[in-house]
Amino acid sequence: MLYTVKEVAELTGVTIKALHHYHKIGLLQPCEITDAGYRLYGTKELEVLQQILFYRELDFSLEDIKKALEDEPSRLNCLTKQQELLLARKQRLECLLKTINESIVLSKEGEIMNTTDMFKGFNKDQWKDALSEQSEYIKDKYGYDLPEVQEADVPQMNEQAMEAQQFIVSMSDALKSGLKVNDEKVIQLLNNHILFLNNHGHNIDSKALAAQTKFFLEDDFHRNMLEGQQVGLSYYLCIATDMYANSKQ
Repeated sequence: MLYTVKEVAELTGVTIKALHHYHKIGLLQPCEITDAGYRLYGTKELEVLQQILFYRELDFSLEDIKKALEDEPSRLNCLTKQQELLLARKQRLECLLKTINESIVLSKEGEIMNTTDMFKGFNKDQWKDALSEQSEYIKDKYGYDLPEVQEADVPQMNEQAMEAQQFIVSMSDALKSGLKVNDEKVIQLLNNHILFLNNHGHNIDSKALAAQTKFFLEDDFHRNMLEGQQVGLSYYLCIATDMYANSKQ
């Protein structure tokens, strides 16, 4: 049985535009193109599309998916590799969920998790994986390569990531609570954040922080990350840090 592009899209949830793009880049070729120009797909093509979707679930780029399919033409081998990758991700997510659950319990009890346990499950390779999308975006848009993650940097990265997470959550809570950007609690959060950064090897002042949050607001990738946590958060951060910097002049 053969399927048109529209039928494949309805069957799989992949958009017609995406299927056309997959054909254009040689990732998924239709088995037949009619005289009228209609693309037709058979069972074999649907199996390849299934493999593509598995790899997309693992955040593979289309270029890497194409390489993976070319390197492993056997469907069984391809599925076996995908199974291994999914199981590895499952184990990592389970470990991270355990860490998050412990953090929630301790937070409710008014305790702070030991910094050595905060990012249990994160190692050098997992940090590289976590930063891969951001690194690729920054390289493509700004032509800048983020530094490679080094083993010696991991403990400090864990600690700084936890502080950054706590800072963002606290600012999000301030926004939801309706606190003004110049409220004493907000100012204290900004003071503590800058103090932490400077105590951990960063040379940053109020102006630099304001410039950073302005960049986050104007950049699609970073703004979407913040807005995904709380609507209006990127604007709230930008205005709060700008007023904070002006107050220091």
